Amino acid sequence: MNQDYIIDAFELDGQGKGIALRGDDIARKIKEDVLAWVHFDADHPGTRQWLEQEAAYLDPIILDALMASETRPRVSEFPEGFLVILRGVNLNENAEEEDMISIRLWIDQHRIISTRKRKLRAVQTIRERLQGGNGPKNSADFLAMLLTCLIDNMEGVVLKLEDDIDEIEETLIKSPDKNNRHVINDIRHKTIILRRYISPQKEAVAQLRASNVTWLDNRHNRQLQENLDKITRYVEDLDSVRDRSQVIKDEHASILSDRMNKNLYVLSLIAALFLPLGFVTGLLGINVGGMPGVDDDMAFTIVCAICGGLLFVEYLLFRFLRWI
Repeated sequence: MNQDYIIDAFELDGQGKGIALRGDDIARKIKEDVLAWVHFDADHPGTRQWLEQEAAYLDPIILDALMASETRPRVSEFPEGFLVILRGVNLNENAEEEDMISIRLWIDQHRIISTRKRKLRAVQTIRERLQGGNGPKNSADFLAMLLTCLIDNMEGVVLKLEDDIDEIEETLIKSPDKNNRHVINDIRHKTIILRRYISPQKEAVAQLRASNVTWLDNRHNRQLQENLDKITRYVEDLDSVRDRSQVIKDEHASILSDRMNKNLYVLSLIAALFLPLGFVTGLLGINVGGMPGVDDDMAFTIVCAICGGLLFVEYLLFRFLRWI
């Protein structure tokens, strides 16, 4: 039977090794008391059919959440385990990092069922560790390791945003440019999208940390607390970048406005200087009863002297008024 909707299937041996499962072994192991992990393609129509048939014990609410087209990071605690929905930054090739990818899990002491719509680096890391013999040993290990991978992958993205805002701030001080506005808007857009999903993820981790399930021991709770501290710091860093980007945007607009006002001021002064001269030359150029000074050889010199005198008087007036 074709099972291409199953991306990965492992039995965890309790020592960090994952034994790959195929065919009917997957359905059999997922029902036994051994720990098994099955990872599905949520977009494949065969996934829901398989889960309804082989994991009929799952609450319909859980099944709907595993297959939902749109999700938000959250944790729902059930008597048998957790429904966990998380997101990770998009580290796929030619992808935008802020286009975060969701992973949905049902996890209890003996089984882990996860679904995804796109490839996620954290899942790939766990797969490689299981194949190498240094993967999770139990459900709590799996949950803690997945969270650690997801949150550690966020660090580089958040640090890059901080570096970008530092760079644009330095550029603004040295040589403000109207093109910087697009860079500032891009940084702010990325920050808002990342925070939209990372902030509720912080609440999800806090809920896991506060749970009382027996298979999450003190060691795993310490790991959850460490992850909670990290993700809290990332949210605070994103808040800082968002606020700084707004301040820089306002400062950038202010600098460009000052520059434009200065240019308009210079043009206004030039216009004010030459307005009286235009009036004089226009008055002398009207042909009503003959043009004055046509027969006088000194007329042009006299007009130039009058214009020069007007310019000098205007200059003194502008200086007195402190316009220049």
